Amino acid sequence: MATLQVRLQDLATRIATEVKALRTLLNGNAADNSALITTVKTNLVAAINEVKTQANSLAASGGATINDAASSSSTQTYSIDKIVTSISEARAALKAEILGGAGAAYDTLQELKAFLDSNSGDIASLVANRLRFDAAQSLTAPQKVQGNANLGSAALVDTGNLDTNLVTVFEAGL
Repeated sequence: MATLQVRLQDLATRIATEVKALRTLLNGNAADNSALITTVKTNLVAAINEVKTQANSLAASGGATINDAASSSSTQTYSIDKIVTSISEARAALKAEILGGAGAAYDTLQELKAFLDSNSGDIASLVANRLRFDAAQSLTAPQKVQGNANLGSAALVDTGNLDTNLVTVFEAGL
């Protein structure tokens, strides 16, 4: 099993590799800018400026036209009624997702508060038997082993050298 030190060194090397790739992409040396739908493909700043010029041109010519049937366009937009309807539908879907099918008895914060208040003794008992991270806790050796297993964590002796200079590892990756 690899130690935490080895895993962190691997991560630092991978991050450095990605940073190097991003630097290449941003300075215009990458070959995959061809995916841009702008005329300028060799420089991201120039491509952004091209889009800005197109937006300014649209604004100067009276802006976009309204078309509720358009699925994607740089010259048309939805009407205010279509936008309001879309927002209302999205709100209803989000509310349904947040509630997750909760019955009418528990679909408001007041109802949830009442439920929690009436079951506070049971909840306190359950919380008392949990591993704490906000205060010191005396655990037996078997409890520590079980806590590490439940958390999927390693014991401190399995983490490797905590004094490893990760900046050095990162810079070596660059």
